[in-house]
Amino acid sequence: MDTRDRILETNARLKKVFGTPKLRGGDPVEALVGCILSQATTDAQSGAAYDALVKKYPTWKQVHHARASDIVRVIKQSGLANEKARYIKNALEFIERERGEYGLDFLADMPVADARKWLTQIHGVGPKTASIVLLFALKMPVMPVDTHVHRVTRRLGWISEKTSADKAHGILEGFVPPRLYYPLHINLIRLGREICRAPTPRCEMCPLTDICDYFAKTHFQTL
Repeated sequence: MDTRDRILETNARLKKVFGTPKLRGGDPVEALVGCILSQATTDAQSGAAYDALVKKYPTWKQVHHARASDIVRVIKQSGLANEKARYIKNALEFIERERGEYGLDFLADMPVADARKWLTQIHGVGPKTASIVLLFALKMPVMPVDTHVHRVTRRLGWISEKTSADKAHGILEGFVPPRLYYPLHINLIRLGREICRAPTPRCEMCPLTDICDYFAKTHFQTL
């Protein structure tokens, strides 16, 4: 079974286990700020920090012009608050300076590569954050690679052990059919959180052992 076939089979099996996630879209600036807040923390903590931020500052202009120290206090529960406050202010400043407003909807009219390049000009925005904004908010055909997707796809053998997360975006987008970018991204994250954990995966619970390079290697080593 080649990589493309294994990807299709993986998607089919994960759909049976986790269901089919639905892509709703949304505001790309909200997605960008939310993604910055989500770094190195839980969804619950980043979500609470986002809610606190928009309650304190109802407009992006207010966030942009707020003192970083004040933002830090508001988003403290997300962790790394000093760094995240700087990234958020810097992102809003960049957007307003380049566009004259706090909006990113124009990215939907650009080729994917150009839209991703535009976003990654912003300090603190890497390929993962850019891809999440483009896919989750604007429904553009990109495959975000977070820490879970990176770990799981390496173990499955879709990418090599030496492939960085940044490089994995392009490689996986070449293998995965665009229609599967969102549902497979979400379900691989669930697999990574619940079963294919770091550092020790729960292989006895995994529906993919017969098509997983990691399982094949570790299984034969114990025979």
